[in-house]
Amino acid sequence: MATKHAVSVNVGPLADRVVVRSLEGAAQTSGGLFIPDTAKEKPQEGEILAVGPGRFDDGKRVPMEVKVGDRVLFGKYSGTEVTVDGEQVLILRESDVLAVLS
Repeated sequence: MATKHAVSVNVGPLADRVVVRSLEGAAQTSGGLFIPDTAKEKPQEGEILAVGPGRFDDGKRVPMEVKVGDRVLFGKYSGTEVTVDGEQVLILRESDVLAVLS
């Protein structure tokens, strides 16, 4: 299985890693108050931009369960934040993905 790339990302994750673009939460509460950047929590939802080919287990490659374009939930402090082509993305292991949103 070859590495899949999204059009806007020029990075190919290795093994069981995925590249995720965090989806920002609302900057305003339901009551109409605006939340400053310093008080916002880190987003835990994102869109997968690229996936690796999968990990090896007993000499055989285990395919990835997620795919490019999936909206996912991940742990609050999971992965590593990097800047690629001026866009901040998150690289994390497939096991750090908690759920796929439908």
